[in-house]
Amino acid sequence: MRIPHHQLDPDTLQNLLEEYATRDGTDYGEREVSLEDRVASLRRQLQSGEVVIWFDEGEQSVNLVLAEDLQGHE
Repeated sequence: MRIPHHQLDPDTLQNLLEEYATRDGTDYGEREVSLEDRVASLRRQLQSGEVVIWFDEGEQSVNLVLAEDLQGHE
């Protein structure tokens, strides 16, 4: 289920973005990127519609996914 980012409480959205940006496997290459910059990038991707917040009811988990990956799955 897609969760519109603009409907989340700002603190909840910030916490979600920070948690996602610090997950294992979210490597940003050889250069170090600050948490603030990673969160800002994720926020821009949400605002542009490139990335969406997805709640998986079966797993009871929230993830950020590319919008194009959801075509036909909603």
